[in-house]
Amino acid sequence: MKKQFLRKGIFAEGVLIVFGIILYCSIPNIPNTMSTSSLMEQSGSSTENSFIKWVDFQVSTAAMELASKYDIETYGTSHHVDWISLLAYAAAKSGGTFDKKELTVIKETAQAIENGQMTMDELTKDLKYYSYYQEAYEAALGGLLGTYQATDSTTQYGIKAFHPIAKTFPFSEYDDFGASRSYGYKRNHLGHDMMAQVGTPVIAIESGTVEALGWNQYGGWRIGIRSFDKKRYYYYAHLRKNYPYQSNLTEGCTVTAGDVIGYVGRTGYSVRENTNNIEVYHLHAGLELIFDESQKDSNNEIWIDLYPILRFLSDHQMEVKKKDGTKEWYAVNPITDPVHSSVP
Repeated sequence: MKKQFLRKGIFAEGVLIVFGIILYCSIPNIPNTMSTSSLMEQSGSSTENSFIKWVDFQVSTAAMELASKYDIETYGTSHHVDWISLLAYAAAKSGGTFDKKELTVIKETAQAIENGQMTMDELTKDLKYYSYYQEAYEAALGGLLGTYQATDSTTQYGIKAFHPIAKTFPFSEYDDFGASRSYGYKRNHLGHDMMAQVGTPVIAIESGTVEALGWNQYGGWRIGIRSFDKKRYYYYAHLRKNYPYQSNLTEGCTVTAGDVIGYVGRTGYSVRENTNNIEVYHLHAGLELIFDESQKDSNNEIWIDLYPILRFLSDHQMEVKKKDGTKEWYAVNPITDPVHSSVP
């Protein structure tokens, strides 16, 4: 009897093992942090529907500051160092992480290119994942640096994006991307919150087209602005009750980086419009990356952590002044963005 039970037990265990192997082999590869190899499988296929489907954006503020410094310093020279290519090269060597070692890689690589010792093409020729990081970082950071026209009509090159909180207005923050939210349903926080006083002017981070303007039960009064290259969608939410937007804003209009677009409030978490149902006054700012139009407004949206990017822009705030007799503020030193000017 014991031998019979033993044989049955061994047989059952064997069936379970075989079933487990079949089940394991049938499950698609979805690693916790989306490994570089799986990312490349998604973006490197030759099929017609091939596009990046996930970005684990871990570029540090320090890396952005260092890479952009070399980019700006070498602009216009025969050995211009492109900051996004520099960041992509460092990420391809590290697997997408950035620490002190990667800062050293950025510094030494930039200096070698600047001195004419090597080119980025030579460095990345056989670097397997460079093209993925180049495309992903171009989507995330492509609108932050470039040429623009200052108030005095001089053409300059440098940072042409702005922090979303106007200059001199106080705010507090911490990196809250991915924190849990429970209103409506349990979900992760896919943006960055900045606690500020009601009525604080909200600034357009980048130039673009207003694609959304109105009420959303989760975001309250909100604005959605799409970059002109269509790769970035900036989302500004929980705007002020009764007077959320700048009066000249309409859906479909264009804005320039640095423009005042709205005002901090605490609207949202209600199906009833113009309701203050958020406990603390703050601006929710989000950034969605779009590699294919099928990703927009879908279950496959790619939202990245804005916190390190906004820290990078923390010294680039727009000074504003209040319009007499109104509730509105305006930019004191607005820029002219040539990308904006070329939009039909």
